[in-house]
Amino acid sequence: MEKSVIELNPIGVIHTSFDGKEKIPRQGIFGENNDGWAEIFPEYEEGLLGLKDFSHVYFIFNFHKGKGYSLVQVTPHRHKTKGVFAIRSPHRPNALGLTIVRIKNIEGNKIYFSGADMIDGTPLLDIKPYTTDIDCYPDAKSGWLKKTE
Repeated sequence: MEKSVIELNPIGVIHTSFDGKEKIPRQGIFGENNDGWAEIFPEYEEGLLGLKDFSHVYFIFNFHKGKGYSLVQVTPHRHKTKGVFAIRSPHRPNALGLTIVRIKNIEGNKIYFSGADMIDGTPLLDIKPYTTDIDCYPDAKSGWLKKTE
């Protein structure tokens, strides 16, 4: 298969109180009290129609401050060597981030949310609604994260 170039254009910008990665929680669920807001660019605002009916959404964003990646990395909290696709590191081949956030309010082209785990100014690439009917697998396994030695 030939490699191809995929061009992604941000639909907005995420604003948080984090000016660097040092204070950001590991995942959004560990920062439920960390509020932020996403400014959706005017040409995409109409796409927010119906989103107020959901309590949570996925934010798909770009790790725009990242500096490369390695296919094998050491996990920061468990100090295990794992492949990049088996961990949630921001140092990834395509620098894509995925976080579930709780919607607090939507006003015009602004989504106010909690669960921020991204740097202020992060480019927002897409939004998808979270629903327990589709996104929750009660029998899902957490792989090496739940294994004890």
